[in-house]
Amino acid sequence: MSETISPPPSQKGIIAFIERAGKKIPDPVIIFMSLFVFCLVLTAAIGGLQFDITGADGGAVTHSVKNMMATENIRWMFDNALLTNWLSFGGGVLGVILIVMLGVGIAENSGLLSTVIKKVGLRINDRYLPLLVVFLGIMSSIATDAGYLILIPLAGLLYAGLGKNPLIGMAAGFAGVSAGFSANLIPATPVDVILGANARIFAESQGIPFENAAGEALNPATMHYFFIFASTFLLAGLGAWVTTRFVAPRLEKMSYQLPEDLNLDDFKVSETENKGLRAAGLGLIVVLAAVVGLAMGPLATYTNEAGREVTPYLDNVILLIAMVFAVVGVFFGVATGKFKSLQDVVKAMVTQMNTMGYILVLTFFCYNFLALLGFSGLGTYVTYLGASFLSALGLQEFPILLIIGFILTTAVINLFVGGLTSKWMLLGPIFVPMLYQVNPNMTPDLVTAAYRVADSSTNIITPMMSYAGVILAFMRKYKPELSFGDVIAMMVPYSVAFLTVWTTLLVAFFAFNIPLGF
Repeated sequence: MSETISPPPSQKGIIAFIERAGKKIPDPVIIFMSLFVFCLVLTAAIGGLQFDITGADGGAVTHSVKNMMATENIRWMFDNALLTNWLSFGGGVLGVILIVMLGVGIAENSGLLSTVIKKVGLRINDRYLPLLVVFLGIMSSIATDAGYLILIPLAGLLYAGLGKNPLIGMAAGFAGVSAGFSANLIPATPVDVILGANARIFAESQGIPFENAAGEALNPATMHYFFIFASTFLLAGLGAWVTTRFVAPRLEKMSYQLPEDLNLDDFKVSETENKGLRAAGLGLIVVLAAVVGLAMGPLATYTNEAGREVTPYLDNVILLIAMVFAVVGVFFGVATGKFKSLQDVVKAMVTQMNTMGYILVLTFFCYNFLALLGFSGLGTYVTYLGASFLSALGLQEFPILLIIGFILTTAVINLFVGGLTSKWMLLGPIFVPMLYQVNPNMTPDLVTAAYRVADSSTNIITPMMSYAGVILAFMRKYKPELSFGDVIAMMVPYSVAFLTVWTTLLVAFFAFNIPLGF
């Protein structure tokens, strides 16, 4: 479906304020460049400063801030900028992210993910339409573009075909795709890897143990799986309820028009695609058998020389998930004729990597900045100051308030600064170690889960979200005079409900000591 995306019209009030403020905030890459220079100057001013923090054994540990303008430290920055501080930072987290995107890229560029969305969407019973639209939206977060560009307009077509206001379906789809972005039934998604791997970096760079509340080592890719698994069903049901209870009654009274070029066959699953789905099913069986074979064979659990139990299949779950996506995508692509040779598969991976250019630029400056914070001791000092402030307020005795406070802070920031990854790079290095210092119950996995809740819930009510203009253009097909203010008003019930109930779920996990993942 081709659309000319026009910018949202001028707004008034709070929406206009958010738009103006958001446009004045520099790109995150520029922010990290500026922070790098600022920290250099700051370390020159306070180099040699000493301070004490509480160590793991309860005793005082003395730290100091290094002057990074000193000759030996400038040499350190140049010697480590490319390999240690970027490509190998955090155990090569950048490579892990890229590998996941390769597997997902094959599945996405083969057309598999889009076809699955169409296939399931067109079989939805009218009675369960809101529930399944939101659920499909949540699941489509594996491949962001497929959710925004396929599911949302498809939901509009489904409702139009039933004689209902298409905006109802599009609102439900938008809520699922964007507000439920951090939930899923599939482990080790790109979001899991990006958030988890970087959370480990933020923790370990300041000596914070990368462990859960039970003292068990965390797996970055699956440390939230139980939480996001439960969240998927919770948000799907909640989104359906909000649609039926608040959104549909309001939009049913709103006039709309069906465009002359509306064609319900735009999203019809072709016979070729059906053939591809059958092949993909076979591919899934083959690759799952291979994964089970690996988990029971070369990657089976064993006890090492130190007497520690090692689980290679869990340690390599990222590669295994990427392999599943790649194999199933290849089976689909070959059956549909999308992949006629291995060169076509290579092109699919290259296409996906072309979308990662910004991530490469962002991580170069971000990881070098984070390395500077860790090496200079400035990051530890900022954590010390923030933890001291929160402790002075007495919040160390109220971890639930710390969770809620962090969620609300992130949710508000999300209205002005878009981008899950870039925002996590800004907030994570500060809050992951800081909140742990305030209260050791605020483990890295808990803080990261709180970030997921906040970041996703307010995506649908900010014009700073990268797909805001796209969604508005889709909706204007049915109501040309629609403004982004109208879209925000439409989506506020979802945002408030998701933020409130999802936060409650996280607090319940914490209060009842339920593991967030494995």
